[in-house]
Amino acid sequence: MMQYPAELEIEPYPKPVNATVRVPGSKSITNRALVLTALTRMDVPLVLEGALQSEDTELMVNALQQLGYAVEADWPKGRITFAIQEPPLIPSKSADLLVGNSGTTMRFLTAMLATRKGRYRLDGVPRMRERPIRDLLDALNQFEGVTATSEAGNGCPPVIIESTGLKGGRVRIRADVSSQFLSALLMAAPFAEELVELEVEGTMVSEPYIDMTLAMMKIWGNPVERIGSSYRVAPRSLTLPAPAPYYAIEPDASAASYFFAAAAITGGRITVRGMKPDMLQGDVKFVDALAAMGCRVETCDEGITVHGKPLCGIDIDMNAISDTVMTLAAVACFAEGPTTIRNVGHIRHKETDRIAAVANELRKLGAGVEEYPEGMKIIPGPLHGAKVETYNDHRMAMSLALLGLRVPGVVILNPGCVVKTYPGFWQDFAALRI
Repeated sequence: MMQYPAELEIEPYPKPVNATVRVPGSKSITNRALVLTALTRMDVPLVLEGALQSEDTELMVNALQQLGYAVEADWPKGRITFAIQEPPLIPSKSADLLVGNSGTTMRFLTAMLATRKGRYRLDGVPRMRERPIRDLLDALNQFEGVTATSEAGNGCPPVIIESTGLKGGRVRIRADVSSQFLSALLMAAPFAEELVELEVEGTMVSEPYIDMTLAMMKIWGNPVERIGSSYRVAPRSLTLPAPAPYYAIEPDASAASYFFAAAAITGGRITVRGMKPDMLQGDVKFVDALAAMGCRVETCDEGITVHGKPLCGIDIDMNAISDTVMTLAAVACFAEGPTTIRNVGHIRHKETDRIAAVANELRKLGAGVEEYPEGMKIIPGPLHGAKVETYNDHRMAMSLALLGLRVPGVVILNPGCVVKTYPGFWQDFAALRI
């Protein structure tokens, strides 16, 4: 991994940016592909092409290796290879896994490990021990033969999974804190002994991520029947092989949002290669929010292009694209009139409380921010430089850096936290000036 200083001052860009960029592969798709492949019998090796190298994906690969999988990553080439594997699909019956602050790794493995007879413990960094997982544990405990517990008894990791394997049946789950709980159960459900019916109780956040999970499960031969708020998953034959020897991972739409925002903030033009409106990732719709603020968005063979124009504030529900909330908050600081972001209370349970964190840091830079339980209002004002905290949250660092394109003296503390999903971000961000 790259080495970064303790703080990084962003150099303002004196003119509109004009660039074509390529972002790395999607973290969400990479980690889903790793789990789906790990649960698949393969009579030939399977290669994931375009895989993202980041802290989160390295943690997932390391955990799978610790579980006994023959999986190797060639990170410089963006390639992960699974060797031929036969049942049992989780080689080790026990493991003590450390997953850092990777929510997808913690949640996906928690459900995946319940499919195997064994005992497993999953733990992470101090912030991970504050991130709720009770809803997933409650759902797993509804399966006969599964005991899923929070070691501290507070509904957060460390997690202990003791299982004799999934038996099937009807299970209720909440998805109003994280859609990853439902995605985790969906990917594990085909490996129950009998049909699984998952009933979602209450509201669901970040629903496009569920759509992504369902689309990828279909590719891996695990179709799901959706009826209203229920998902019916038939047991999969363990003799069914992997779908193809190669799977290409899309560019990361969340990472692309920072470059689209750079075009909006500077009044410039940026094309992100490989981006398409019909991608699996819901965050591609971030460009629709920019269009509502006044930007011009074009799709071409090369990708998606955003042309920055005079910006106006908007009122927007960002539940479906919540990973881009902080990106839009940065753009809103340069708009005419306030911007209100709604229905994103669940992002308080991410790497940090993202509503409180972005409100605190934008105020340091001179913007007015009204904070609500489920969102915020950004009121543009005269901006000035300041040292801003990142709370060890990669998206805080990348979003706040955008303000430095036009505001002198913006200093990012702990810029190295971007390694979680985008280790090369600062190099790509600096290249906008070339």
